[in-house]
Amino acid sequence: MKYLHTMVRVTDLDASLDFYCNKFGLTEVGRKDVPEGRFTLVFLAAPGDEDAQVELTHNWDAEELDGGRNFGHLAYGVDDIYALCESLMKQGVVINRPPRDGRMAFIRSPDNISIELLQRGKALAPKEPWVSMPNTGDW
Repeated sequence: MKYLHTMVRVTDLDASLDFYCNKFGLTEVGRKDVPEGRFTLVFLAAPGDEDAQVELTHNWDAEELDGGRNFGHLAYGVDDIYALCESLMKQGVVINRPPRDGRMAFIRSPDNISIELLQRGKALAPKEPWVSMPNTGDW
């Protein structure tokens, strides 16, 4: 058995690709348009880890998607949680659960998919502004 991918539905493919690729840093590793089914599949992976993919499914016809809390979350190990959170904030991404402990943070995609960020290795030493930053919304 081999893990292949996790699928999440997205309402705006361009906004989702901007978030996942341009802001968060994933790379597009495959794409398939299916005109007869009226949907597009885009496969993303963290650089250097193409075996663990996220599949964005975009149905061409408008649909309403709920918050996805029953899904849980995606999780990524990161080299420097403070640097990534700072970069994401500068690009307008809300840090829903700041990395107060130097180890864990949560953000959300444009379709409210919760994404957990975990510091690789040991937690970083707690520091400001993260220590004093409150949670924002759900995570």
